Amino acid sequence: MSGAARTPGRVTLVGAGPGDPELLTLKAVKAIQAASVILVDDLVGEGVLAHARPEARITYVGKRGGCKSTPQALIEQMMLDAARAGENVVRLKGGDPFIFGRGGEEVESLRRAGIEPVVINGVTAGLAALTSLGAPLTHREHAQGVVFVTGHPQKDGQGVDWTRLGESARDLRLTLVIYMGISSAARIQAGLRTALPANTPVAVIERATLPAQRHCITRLGDLLDSLASTGLGSPAVMVVGDVVRGVAALHARPALADVA
Repeated sequence: MSGAARTPGRVTLVGAGPGDPELLTLKAVKAIQAASVILVDDLVGEGVLAHARPEARITYVGKRGGCKSTPQALIEQMMLDAARAGENVVRLKGGDPFIFGRGGEEVESLRRAGIEPVVINGVTAGLAALTSLGAPLTHREHAQGVVFVTGHPQKDGQGVDWTRLGESARDLRLTLVIYMGISSAARIQAGLRTALPANTPVAVIERATLPAQRHCITRLGDLLDSLASTGLGSPAVMVVGDVVRGVAALHARPALADVA
């Protein structure tokens, strides 16, 4: 019947994990298999899309610092338009949708439009990165907690107070996991060095869990020199804290720098 109301579709925000498709959850795989429309982040591993149906419409809506990005408002509108057209929409995000994935913004936008999305968690890169080197983020003797923090400043230039965060890491024995921090490495190093010693161990992991993964193990005081000498760049995660001393896989992968 031409005048019949169209049945609304649904939207699922799916965490694709850090890149290795074998780290997908079963729930994520089922959602991808069921999708008719998939909006894909730039950092989603290619193997993840092998689970999509051949007839699914796949659109890449990449967002990466320093590169041309799809406007967030346009992504949200695309989700709404597809759902209103009755599509089963999957918004496929690298890592976890609710850890620096703008998932919160997208959920709010969908709810304002009367659509209640489903969110499926994924393995966040900050966890997978250090795990890939055989070390934990927390340890009873070395780290009583962990902080996930973005190194990317806000549009107004404001960002993390690295001095205060360093003081908290020192006083509370916290591991710092810094996303999107390569371009701000000088500011991060300078701020943390006011509270943490120069020999604080740091791991930098580029393209965690992917075949092209590279890493370096260095000291906070040597961070900029290590980045310059190794050429490590985005996408990368920096892990700061004594847990890095437990990198069991240090000799299994070529280390580009070392921790005494």
